[in-house]
Amino acid sequence: MNAAPARHVTIATFGLIAVTAIWGSTFFLIKDLVARLPVADFLAVRFLIAALSMVLLFHRPLMRLQRREWMQGMALGAVYGVAQLLQTTGLEHTSASISGFATGMYVVFTPLLGMVLLRQRLPSVTWIAVLLSVGGLALLALHGLSVGYGVWLTLASAALYGLHIVGLGAWSRPGSAFALSTVQMLMIAAICLSATLPKGPMLPPDGGAWLAVVYMALAAGAGAMLVQTWAQAHLSPTRAAIVMTLEPVFAAGFAVAFGHDALTWRMVGGGALILAAMYLVELAPRSGALQAEGLHHEV
Repeated sequence: MNAAPARHVTIATFGLIAVTAIWGSTFFLIKDLVARLPVADFLAVRFLIAALSMVLLFHRPLMRLQRREWMQGMALGAVYGVAQLLQTTGLEHTSASISGFATGMYVVFTPLLGMVLLRQRLPSVTWIAVLLSVGGLALLALHGLSVGYGVWLTLASAALYGLHIVGLGAWSRPGSAFALSTVQMLMIAAICLSATLPKGPMLPPDGGAWLAVVYMALAAGAGAMLVQTWAQAHLSPTRAAIVMTLEPVFAAGFAVAFGHDALTWRMVGGGALILAAMYLVELAPRSGALQAEGLHHEV
């Protein structure tokens, strides 16, 4: 991939910042919704709305995709769909702020997956970052010597999000980004819909719930997927991931400001350790072999 023009890099960066803010705003909304609506049903309705809106907008470029690109989009969508089910189920069993920080661990998983899948060499500072992140998560989530069920599910989803970032960095191209986003969204909707079988999805119970679902479908679903896929066609996964470390900060901020989470010393200390790990793992490799260089040339 050729180096992206500086203007595109700037637009892509600010676009991803907007996406992380939108994602961060959904944690406390989802926490409220899944108390009244089964997880799979909520996700099925959310992503069906998102998928239908994207098909209406991008049906022509969708038809121009090659078979290989369809397969890539379906694979990415399947990974993302399963991650959504795990993350949202985990959110039923933990607070919105802890879920945000645990989800943000995808930034640490991403280079580890690059090492395993792409045989990329990891600098020693990455292992320091892993220790910092584990310590931060322990401070946030440990109760005695046990980690809650919801946190384990969220960590599993974070690993899948890391896999999605690696795959998207490898396969997204500027000319097909919107169509690839649409294929992903169709697959995510299919995965979530299948989880509601045999009865099919239950609909949101009231107007407020519908408003939240539509916001998450169009802004945090379709819109975010479009921006992320386009942005990662212009940014290396390394640069994309460091911007996306803002997500848990936004999640905790929204959860404290508008949700029911209290700001505690454990949240501040644990969150700071995780953020430090995220920045270490993304910034340090710039002096050596970037983990993303196996996927994209540095922009």
